[in-house]
Amino acid sequence: MRPLLERDGCELWGDDSGGGGIPVLFSHGAGADAAMFAPQYEALAADGYRVVTWDLRGHGKSRPAHQPITTERAIADLVALVAELGLDRPVLVGQSLGGNLSQAVVRRHPDLARALIVIGSTWNTGPLTRVEKLLLSLSTPMMAAIPPARLARLMGDASASTPAGKRYAETAFRSLLTREFLDAWRTALGLLESDPDYRTPVPLLLIRGELDRTGNIATAMPRWAAAEGVPEHVIEGAGHIANLDAPEQVSALLLQFLRGL
Repeated sequence: MRPLLERDGCELWGDDSGGGGIPVLFSHGAGADAAMFAPQYEALAADGYRVVTWDLRGHGKSRPAHQPITTERAIADLVALVAELGLDRPVLVGQSLGGNLSQAVVRRHPDLARALIVIGSTWNTGPLTRVEKLLLSLSTPMMAAIPPARLARLMGDASASTPAGKRYAETAFRSLLTREFLDAWRTALGLLESDPDYRTPVPLLLIRGELDRTGNIATAMPRWAAAEGVPEHVIEGAGHIANLDAPEQVSALLLQFLRGL
């Protein structure tokens, strides 16, 4: 990894495979880092795509952040990264927070990306029930009350279904201060803007793990797929981080979708 961009008091680190292929930019989830996409990076780069992964502000090597991650800062960081690397209409791929972030960038900058791929994220503009709104409002104080070591274990167990995925998630969560993780969580919540009539203006691929019980993803993504008129790809036996629980299957889906663009 290397610094890709310095912005607003933070060096944003990542990997760029280079080359002249269609650029594909991956954004990870809250508490994770670019390493979660290692299998997809390898598979797509081998197929000729220019693959970029990065550690969001306050995650991985993009620390110290000096300025905490926020909704607006995360959007600006991603847009600035596209400009700095000269990525011509990249395909935006995001998992969890990264999926929420990529949705928001496509919505605000509809000409920036050529396609959107979302793995294990809720529908940013989808309707929320009163119960879902209540649970979201309680989520931050509830997590803030959990001791850091226990929170890392809980998040590791909740994020993946395989031993390797759980180990990765727990290790990644342990590397962050609770304050840093909660900043990222608030950022994800800030990206939710209900507008059920909005439709994604670029080709869309939706993927979730069969065992993902994070938030309302299991109920929101099927509704999103139906509203957009696209299939929802459910990965059998995979959890929230489906791209690590079933890396070959997710990489194959990505390549099939990208080849069809």
